[in-house]
Amino acid sequence: MVVGDFAEELETVVIGSGPGGYVAAIRAAQLGQSVTLIERGNIGGVCLNVGCIPSKALIHAGEEYQSSLNASSTGIQNKETTIDFKKTQAWKNKKVVQPLTKGVEQLLKKNNVSIIKGEAYFVNSQTLHVMFDEEKGQTYKFEKAIIATGSRPIELKSFKFGERIIDSTGALSLTEIPKKMIVIGGGYIGTELAGAYAKLGTEVTILEGMDQILMGFEKDMVKLVEQNFKRKNVTVVTNAMAKSAEQNEQQVTVTYEADGAEKQLEADYVLVSVGRRPNTDDIGLDIAGIETDGKGFIQVDEQGRTNKKNIFAIGDIVPGLALAHKASYEAKVAAEAISGSKGAAVDYLAMPAVCFTDPELATVGFTEKEAKEKGFEVKTSKFPLAGNGRALSLNKAEGFIRLVTEKESQALLGAQVAGVNASDLIAELGLAVENGLTAEDIALTIHSHPSLGESIMDAAELALGQPIHI
Repeated sequence: MVVGDFAEELETVVIGSGPGGYVAAIRAAQLGQSVTLIERGNIGGVCLNVGCIPSKALIHAGEEYQSSLNASSTGIQNKETTIDFKKTQAWKNKKVVQPLTKGVEQLLKKNNVSIIKGEAYFVNSQTLHVMFDEEKGQTYKFEKAIIATGSRPIELKSFKFGERIIDSTGALSLTEIPKKMIVIGGGYIGTELAGAYAKLGTEVTILEGMDQILMGFEKDMVKLVEQNFKRKNVTVVTNAMAKSAEQNEQQVTVTYEADGAEKQLEADYVLVSVGRRPNTDDIGLDIAGIETDGKGFIQVDEQGRTNKKNIFAIGDIVPGLALAHKASYEAKVAAEAISGSKGAAVDYLAMPAVCFTDPELATVGFTEKEAKEKGFEVKTSKFPLAGNGRALSLNKAEGFIRLVTEKESQALLGAQVAGVNASDLIAELGLAVENGLTAEDIALTIHSHPSLGESIMDAAELALGQPIHI
């Protein structure tokens, strides 16, 4: 605390304005709290500015480009398809990202949330100091706080980020379409961006240390992505260990080990996507007495409360999947708890996970293996999208809907979707899991025709042993 810096009094403070922080701030304000949001960067956090939203825009641009290139199958002839990538990037930033970030800021103001731009550090469990710049700062006393500081890409010692070795933020900000790109790490971010650039014409190689990319999804789902990668000039090397990189102004040479041999690859850029690290190492948690584990994750209870009763933590900085919608969900629970609700608690069973690959992959609830491990007697029912009229009319009939039901009760325990619009289809299945619905409940629900959603009804009828379209 600097000389003359008299602490200002605040009620509820939220640190970070990503999909966890801004949702927590708005909901706490709606529940009667006087809320102040502290953000050191742009409103909206990683997700809106340099993550979920811009990556999906780039993926969509690649899909549009590919659709134009391959339109002849539907009788449409194009003399030439070109892409001005600088205009693509301008569209992504001005027409997609900026309206959303400005919209979030307006929502915060509409809900009477005060915004402080600066970097927050804990002085103790009831005091923060915020630096507005290198010289100016202010101390604040608070009653309650929600920490939502998010995460950042992990940097490998042998692959320091720079001009040619980039993280996901760098990959989303390129001003040129690379001829060749190496992606180190075949998780969500790596595969999504590999697919996006492959659709734009880049020759991509993914180096994955495990024996499968996308380890969070089942093998028959991942196989569809791998098959599509082959058609898009993407090479996947599994059980590969990236060792070092040499770069100059034009390219990067990566040395890696696979199949017991050392090999080299050259590319215009190397995207390092091997996970993310919680932003908890520079905000004074130890000074405030807030407990973290060995990896820097803050330990919380089912309401998001830390070992300090007046301080909560949500999103990427607590254990669990680093998902934007998980952060938003935890934000609402924490906001309710901090406002006095004793019944609010997290329940992750119906938490969907989605990867925007080609085809899209989505899962919710238990897989067959997980359900069996929990002691359930299960039945799996797999309906192919090739039997769905809407999927055929979209020329995207690859993939399937799989339901995991409890044998006796027919209750839906989980579901997986691989195929077009899986990211949207999984919502109905998540609702079914959340509410304990059965296969019969789903089958008796009238679905519009023709629609992709009908395939969920067909999968439910298959689970009942009364299939119509298979």
